[in-house]
Amino acid sequence: MPENYDHYISKNIRAFYKKRLFSPILYLLLLLILWLLFPLHDMLLPKQLSENTSFEASFSARDRYVRTTLHNLKFSGYTSEAYGQTRGYYYYTTRNGQCSIILLTPHTCEEGLPSIDKLTVTGQILKGKESYQTLLTKLAEDLDWTEKGITAQLSSCYFSEPDYHKVMTILLFMLYFGTMIYTLLYLIVCALFIRFPVLAPACQNLIVFGHPKEILAEAEEELATLPQLATEDMFITEHYFIMTSPYGNAIVPIQEILWIYKHSTLHKFLWYHFSISYTMHITANKHLYITCPKNTKSDIDGIMDYLAEANHNILVGFSEENRLKVQAVQGKPFHIEKLYAFLRRRV
Repeated sequence: MPENYDHYISKNIRAFYKKRLFSPILYLLLLLILWLLFPLHDMLLPKQLSENTSFEASFSARDRYVRTTLHNLKFSGYTSEAYGQTRGYYYYTTRNGQCSIILLTPHTCEEGLPSIDKLTVTGQILKGKESYQTLLTKLAEDLDWTEKGITAQLSSCYFSEPDYHKVMTILLFMLYFGTMIYTLLYLIVCALFIRFPVLAPACQNLIVFGHPKEILAEAEEELATLPQLATEDMFITEHYFIMTSPYGNAIVPIQEILWIYKHSTLHKFLWYHFSISYTMHITANKHLYITCPKNTKSDIDGIMDYLAEANHNILVGFSEENRLKVQAVQGKPFHIEKLYAFLRRRV
């Protein structure tokens, strides 16, 4: 327990949010690594591929997702199937002096048009694998060519429109940039609370009782000069209950407290019970709710006894009778107040 409580609440608010910087920074680094390792930039902004650039050259340059214009497409007579559905139609065309295979979606080619004069389309360049080799074998049989001969005439890479999943790409980047923006905003908010502790929820919740900055200053002055009761992370001064735990910070004027009670939590691993912790709940005027988790029974009992002695109007212990009394004093909150109280508890 520190001997000097000067600006102790502000220091703990800063420490609380500094600890919360690690996870979002780590997540942003992960997003950066994903951006560098995978062709996310090409997926988001497919490169415009000139008609003079072959698919093999584009593949070698790691330009996998491209947008290009194709001319004089002829239907090969073969389709690509997946899960019993036709996912694409194979076409062929001459590109940069070499015959290339193009796989188009049923919508683009209108379920297999015999020929297409000109088409601008976005897709992925893929290296030919088993299905591609099967297609070449069938084409060789149709043309009465050898596999070696048709392989020499056709590019080893082909263009696939169905493999550029437009809907999935949109959802992926909505998730990617949505979580990135949320994380950046969270970092900014944490940095703001570190720089100006009075803006943190623990202080701004006090706006229902007065000016947060003045209340914080008074609470810190009382804690620094003469704390009347102190545990590891809970304190009582002349006018305030103060919590500075790893799970959150709180300041509550003692005269505004309506109800306090505790409950126990049994911590176990499989069948082994290894500890019991106690949580104290505080209900104050203006629908302010404070939770003080993971404390010892002796600490919470001491705090509750002192609060009850300091304010004889405080209801002690959980019971339906006490709940109804508090409800009668506070009244039923409006829906927006319920949401605000819920968010405050989560924060």
